[in-house]
Amino acid sequence: MKATVLRLYVHESRRFRGMLLYEWLLEHARKLGVHGGSAFRAVAGYGRHGVMHEQSYFELAGELPVVTEFIVSEADAERILALVRKENIDLVYVCWPAEYSATSTPGTPGAPAIPSASPGDTS
Repeated sequence: MKATVLRLYVHESRRFRGMLLYEWLLEHARKLGVHGGSAFRAVAGYGRHGVMHEQSYFELAGELPVVTEFIVSEADAERILALVRKENIDLVYVCWPAEYSATSTPGTPGAPAIPSASPGDTS
């Protein structure tokens, strides 16, 4: 099925309205009716300012990037971005078309039942 991948980049310790920003993004996307999203913590990275951050004993907590990703319809991607813009959240994002499916289908022996899979459904 056709989908859009929306990937938002934030620092792991960045907060917005009392929550970690990646948690806020996931929670508000869920409230918008988006069927799933995930947050991934990087082990190393650098951003637009060129400062390298790596996971190590001496690294200050909170400086590594967290990717918050949604596999959604184009309309849902636009709704998430509209919310981010409305709240004046400054972040970097990428968006691209994708296709999604599951490796098994309902009714296949031994396959888990997959109720009407939709973009972003990670359950």
